[in-house]
Parts: sequence; structure tokens; C-alpha cells
Amino acid sequence: MTAIARTDPRDFLKDLTSSRAARLLRDALDRRWPATTDTADRLSTIHRYALLPAGKLIRPILMLESAAAVGGRPEDILPAALGLEYLHVATLVHDDIIDADEMRRGRPAVPLVYGLPDAIVAGDALIFTAFESITECRATGVSDSAIGTAIAVLARAGTDLCRGQVLEAQLVGDPGIDVDIYLEMIRLKTGALFRAVCEIGAILAGAEPAHCQQLASYGEHLGVAFQIRDDLLAYTTPAVVAGKSPTNDLANGRTTLPVLLAYQAGNRAQRRRLVEALNHRTADADALKDFHRLLEETGALERAPEHVAEHIRRARNQLSTLESSPSVAVLAGITHWATARQW
Repeated sequence: MTAIARTDPRDFLKDLTSSRAARLLRDALDRRWPATTDTADRLSTIHRYALLPAGKLIRPILMLESAAAVGGRPEDILPAALGLEYLHVATLVHDDIIDADEMRRGRPAVPLVYGLPDAIVAGDALIFTAFESITECRATGVSDSAIGTAIAVLARAGTDLCRGQVLEAQLVGDPGIDVDIYLEMIRLKTGALFRAVCEIGAILAGAEPAHCQQLASYGEHLGVAFQIRDDLLAYTTPAVVAGKSPTNDLANGRTTLPVLLAYQAGNRAQRRRLVEALNHRTADADALKDFHRLLEETGALERAPEHVAEHIRRARNQLSTLESSPSVAVLAGITHWATARQW
């Protein structure tokens, strides 16, 4: 795969999303979900709307680069990489239903456009299509044994993701929970899918078990770091850059890491304000401004990136014994991008 040498985070992202891996994925998505899709096939129409235009494609790019990092051919596992994008998009569709979000990637979300019942079914179908896509790698010469192992890994990641989602719902409105409980939640909800894409890429490429495990660990720590970064976006990055509304977490009462850290460090009055803001479930401009001020006063916005840095350090350590290659450089580059203060 193509090496990406730029170090500026914005330049790196530009290079990554125009890399050979990204082009392979976008071309394959366009072929699989053409604009000429029969409009009578409503399910396919919904899927195309959800999938295209594609986002950053970080997860399927990670799969292709993980395969290449252990000597595999990205083209041989392209169907599986698409499948993991289907699964990721399915989780976004379902998240928008759960959170009642109306916008996704700068336009009306699937549930708003097509209605809740069809959005639920479309998300479910994308999950099944993800498993089917892995089996398509038989045609490129991937062994049945590797395909079976990859499917098992994906199933385990899917179960973890669901456990994480349920745990997140249990934590709503309670900023006094232990940070370790929150970190376990995001390890399940977000880290599991990152873990799966990297591990499956290595498995389908025929890597030895030790390398598969290294890349799985790399992906999990990267995913945790990504989620913490996502927690911070509402407070550190303009919405037009972040690609998400700064009001979502507050309106839904989510106890993200900055909130937990603020509660830990806050005095009695600050803690009371945090609890009231989370449980009031309002996210107008004044409420958001006051909430942001609370996070700054308690030092939470400075402490949260320390957790990002720790998980990124662990992710990088997993790459240290892999043979140097352009793909390993890309995997390392993604960790540098994830620690940047601005995207």
C-alpha cells in the first residue's frame, strides 16, 4: 500500500482518504451500490443513502493496511473490508435511532428520511451483509479456515459492541461513576470494532497468531483513543470540522470522559451543576457554554487527552516488532493523527 509521509494531522487525513486503499474501497462501494439502483428495491436505496458518499473509511482502511502489514494483498480481502464498513454504518443508523439524532454526515439521518421501521431493518440487513462479505473472500483464494475464524472474531466484536451500548445507557446522567467503568464501556462499544477490523485483516492475510493478536491489541487501544477524542470534539473543535453536533452528548445526558474527570476534580457546587446539566437534558447555546466552562474550570479538558496519549502509546507498542513497511507506517501515522488537538 502507499506510504503516507506527511506529519500535519490535516495533511495526513487528506493523504489517507485519497490513498490507494481509500480509492480501492470507494471504487468497490460505487460498484456494489450503483446510483442506478432500482428504486423499487427500497432496502438497497436506503443502504446506498447510508453508505454513500462514504465517510473517512478509517475502519476498512485499517483492515486493508493490517493485511498488507503482515504480507497480505489488500485486493484479496477487499470484500471483507467493505463488510466492516457496512457494520460500522449499521451502528451509526442504529445510534441515530437510539439518540433521536436528525443529522448524520451533514445531511438528514436515515431514520428521518426513511422512517424508524425501515431504518431499523436497513441497519439489521447491513449487519448480515457484513458477514456475507467475509465469505466472498473465498473467490480470492482465502481459506475456509481463515474465513471461519474471521467470522467468529466479528461475531465476538458485535456482541461486545452491544454490551457496550447497553452499559452506556446504564451510565446516563451519572457523572460519579468510576472512570474505569467508563473505559470498559468504550472498550466494548468502540474498541471492539477497531480490534476486529485489524485482527480480521491479519487473519485473512494468513498471518501467524502472534501478529494477529498484536494487531488486535493495536486496534482496540486505537479505538478507545478514538472514542475519547470523539468525546472531546464537542468542546475542542467546531461542529463543521467535527462532523457532529456539539449538543448531542449533553442533550442525551451522556457521561463522557471529560464529564467524569470534571466531577472528580470539582467542588460541591461544580458537581451539582454537572448533575443538573446532565439530567436537565437541554443543550441550548447558553447551557452548552456553561457546561464547557465547567469542564475548563475543573481541568477536565486538559486531563482527558492524557488518556488518549496512554492508549495511543499502547497501540504503537504493538507495532514495534512488525517488519517495517509502508503499511506499518500508515498504521503508526493513524495513531499520530488520533492524538492531534485538531482534525
